Amino acid sequence: MGGEVKEFDGAIDKGLEGVVACTTKISSIQDATLTYRGYTIEDLAEHSTFEEVVFLLWNDRLPKKEELEKLRAELVANMTLSSETVTLMKQLPAKTAVPMDYLRTVVSSLSMQDADSKDIGDDANHRKAMRLAGVMGAIVAGFHRIREGKDIVKPDASKGVAWNFMYMVKGEKPTDQLAKDFDTCLILHADHELNCSAFSARVTTSSLSDMHSAITSAIGTLKGPLHGGANEQVMKMLLRIGSIEASKKFIEDALNAKEKVMGIGHRVYKHGDPRARILRKMSDRLTKAAGMHHFYEMSANIDDIMQEKKGLMPNVDFYSATVYYTMGVPIDLYTPIFAVSRVSGWIAHVLEQYEHNRIYRPRGRYAGKLDQKWTPVDKR
Repeated sequence: MGGEVKEFDGAIDKGLEGVVACTTKISSIQDATLTYRGYTIEDLAEHSTFEEVVFLLWNDRLPKKEELEKLRAELVANMTLSSETVTLMKQLPAKTAVPMDYLRTVVSSLSMQDADSKDIGDDANHRKAMRLAGVMGAIVAGFHRIREGKDIVKPDASKGVAWNFMYMVKGEKPTDQLAKDFDTCLILHADHELNCSAFSARVTTSSLSDMHSAITSAIGTLKGPLHGGANEQVMKMLLRIGSIEASKKFIEDALNAKEKVMGIGHRVYKHGDPRARILRKMSDRLTKAAGMHHFYEMSANIDDIMQEKKGLMPNVDFYSATVYYTMGVPIDLYTPIFAVSRVSGWIAHVLEQYEHNRIYRPRGRYAGKLDQKWTPVDKR
């Protein structure tokens, strides 16, 4: 009958849940843990460095000593912003801008400075990968310095990405322990299967668009509070709650109102996010050292109650919030920091998509009206 709406028959899940969209060798969830190229996240977090993980994600193997030093030097060299980029950044409204909007705009602009922008050959993509992975942290740090009315800090070539990011944000040399802890955070966030932002990067790449466009797409996707923005919301939630005692009432009220608790639950992990287990230990140690242990206790209390009452466990965002807070990182930089790390994984997905490309062109199951007939405007 004309005008009748057809209902979905349930054959397609919302959000492509359970749909296999590509074959990948980059990362996967195996035996309740996350692996990068077959290495468990626990093994990498304990023994590796972020630079090693970047090499692993891009090359499917761990680097030799000289390869690691070369990659680290290239990444840090690209943390020095060009004069054209600095000029643009100072023209943007840093004091009022949403940090992820600022980051997305600056990254997009970089293609106009890059001689390899239109070249999607292997050598050109390698050069662009180094530039993008290196510059991401410099943009985030530079943004913060500009909005604070301070000079942009240049990187120290003798140090790594994590050390330099903290140095370039604060203008003070971080301790070795702080740099190590932040390096671990970068490792934990580097990649995570075919997540929302990695998928958007691959979709853009599949049209044979350039790497800058793909990474810009991913940044726009990561901005959303259901993806990278959750860690900011977790810290704001904890600050709003204020105390351990108040956290008990908060969680009871949230459960009674059937409200979502940010940072709790994960679509893929049913027995807990392994990254959250690592970050929980870090949060316990760092908040205690900083005299802010009540934030950890509040988090642990919410975590334990949600597991007991709902069978839900924290994801990577839940404890990363308090970890970053004790490091003195501004709350609105939490999601941009996610991008500083995850760009390594996005690039790995871009490179893999180029290697075995077929343009993404899914179908949508139509559920709208049928057999409609046009009528003149004066007869409607």
